[in-house]
Amino acid sequence: MKILGIETSCDETGVAIYDEERGLIANQLYSQIDMHADYGGVVPELASRDHIRKTLPLIQAALKEANLTACDIDGVAYTAGPGLVGALLVGSTIARSLAYAWDKPALGVHHMEGHLLAPMLEENPPEFPFVALLISGGHTQLVKVEGVGQYELLGESIDDAAGEAFDKTGKLLGLDYPAGVAVSKLAEKGTPNRFVFPRPMTDRPGLDFSFSGLKTFAANTINANLDENGQLDEQTRCDIAHAFQQAVVDTIIIKCKRALQQTGYKRLVMAGGVSANKQLRTDLATMMKNLKGEVYYPRPEFCTDNGAMIAYAGFVRLKHGERSNLSVSVKPRWPMVELPQIE
Repeated sequence: MKILGIETSCDETGVAIYDEERGLIANQLYSQIDMHADYGGVVPELASRDHIRKTLPLIQAALKEANLTACDIDGVAYTAGPGLVGALLVGSTIARSLAYAWDKPALGVHHMEGHLLAPMLEENPPEFPFVALLISGGHTQLVKVEGVGQYELLGESIDDAAGEAFDKTGKLLGLDYPAGVAVSKLAEKGTPNRFVFPRPMTDRPGLDFSFSGLKTFAANTINANLDENGQLDEQTRCDIAHAFQQAVVDTIIIKCKRALQQTGYKRLVMAGGVSANKQLRTDLATMMKNLKGEVYYPRPEFCTDNGAMIAYAGFVRLKHGERSNLSVSVKPRWPMVELPQIE
């Protein structure tokens, strides 16, 4: 069974082909980062237009990479949500049209389930059950996972997601969009403990997150350390970035440990764009070693949005007989717990 996967939920156009026997056999990705950088963030209308330009050429490139034709494809999976509605409509319309023309089944895939299942593409995939940390620019969630579609939301961000907080803090530090990765690079040169940021919502029970206050704390710290010309010296910028990142990482570590203790599980899966953060990976690995457990995450290129995770998630559900009807329907907001279980 060979599944074509199409991802167009935000600012990356991803197309991939997953083969039941050989695994991932094609993976094409185009990022819109350079285009949106001029505006300091994603412009939805521009994102949609760029998906229109790029999706079909990437499908052709993926088929060529895999040395396949349309006749070889057994099904088409596409991101149906959550995401930007215009961007979602581009991918879903193209996918649904191709499936109809090729007389193949199609299925709308949940974007975050794609992230959750991305570690299954690795040589050492996790076994069920596990706790999943889904952490990106739009989501920060802890999920109890007993199987595909068997999800229980344990906690989530009540305001800014972790990735969003990284980007906003980076902007305060004068970094270009997307600022999250740049903040992490600055943090590597920071002085530990020069600044100490709060660990929000860790002084109370529960597994919800709140990161918007860290952005405000960063703004106040920046303003308090400006020189007479209203500028930050480079080392201070690095020190603030370090303190911010460590606060986010420590908060996540505390919440993950609570979730593991609450469920009794020894496996933790981390996925989403922020899961590529080196400090977070290092500290989670240390925590799981101390707990005598294991942590799993996808390779860096599968942390951000990509077609591979959609192709795989689509394969799992299409193989079990799920299908989408002929209508083009997307869900900009779509709780993952609404997904059907696969027995």
